[in-house]
Parts: sequence; C-alpha cells; structure tokens
Amino acid sequence: MPDIYVSWSDYHQKIEQLAAQIYQSGWEFNQIICLARGGLRVGDVLSRIYDQPLAILATSSYSGAGKQERGNLIFSEHVTMTTKSLGSRILLVDDLVDSGVTLQETIPWLKEYSKIPVDDIRTAVIWYKDCSVITPDYYVDYLADNPWIHQPFEPYEMLNPAELVSKYTAVRAT
Repeated sequence: MPDIYVSWSDYHQKIEQLAAQIYQSGWEFNQIICLARGGLRVGDVLSRIYDQPLAILATSSYSGAGKQERGNLIFSEHVTMTTKSLGSRILLVDDLVDSGVTLQETIPWLKEYSKIPVDDIRTAVIWYKDCSVITPDYYVDYLADNPWIHQPFEPYEMLNPAELVSKYTAVRAT
C-alpha cells in the first residue's frame, strides 16, 4: 500500500470521529493521558471535548532520517499533569499504533506510576496498523497494509529556525 498523506482538515475530522466512537461506547473516564509527541494534539482535542484533565507522558522510539527508524522505547521520568494524582479510569491516547510496543509497555508503567489504584485503562488512536502487537480499544482507521502515515505536522520535523528566519526575512524584503 502506498503512503497515506493526511491534511489538517482530515486529521481533525478523524479526532472528532474518535471522540464520537468513545462516547457511543458508553465508557466513562476521568483522566486522559496522551503520549507525546504524536498523541499531544489528539489528547488536547479530546480533553477539550470531554472536559476531562489532560496528562502528558513523553515517550520516544523513532529517530533517523524522516523519523522513520524505530529504536528503543524511552519513557520520561514523570507524567506532566495539573491534578494531584492520575484518575482511576484512564483513556490513554496516541495518534497511531504501529508496532504496538509503546501502548503495550505504557499500560503497566502507568499502573506502577499512579498513586491511586487504576481501575481501568483503555486505549484510543486514530490509526491502528495490522502489525501491532496490541489492539486499541478505540480507533478510527484499521490499516491492514501497514502504510507510513504522513501527518500534517511532519514538515516541521525537517525545518529549523534558521530556515524560518530566511523565509520570513525574504518575505519582508519584498
């Protein structure tokens, strides 16, 4: 299957579809945790729609040219949140599940990290690839052919501040 290219409009529509699917399930949660960086936008929008607290857990596993090489999974030392502790019913969100290792390893990490007992953790992503070792509880698109997904924010990974200065200095000069 060829790569998938996603526009900002499509991206936001898929987050809305995910929010609707979670709502239709009837499951109630009291905490959203997004996996940064890919899950930041998804978590932010869901937090606003559901009016639930958002916590951020930074993870990293991709590097190399175009950030397309999977390496070791790295967790941040802490979860960033504005509440004193995590909720007991957690919606764990990311943009996609590729290998599934991040979601799979995050669930026990969160249970260990939490100061209060965690009753339930469910997972939500926009894209679920067939090669994943875990099936998310909620997802918008199942991708049987495991394509690479080019998201609308991807150009920023190839941009640096000096290029922006050059771009906007040239614009002012005209």
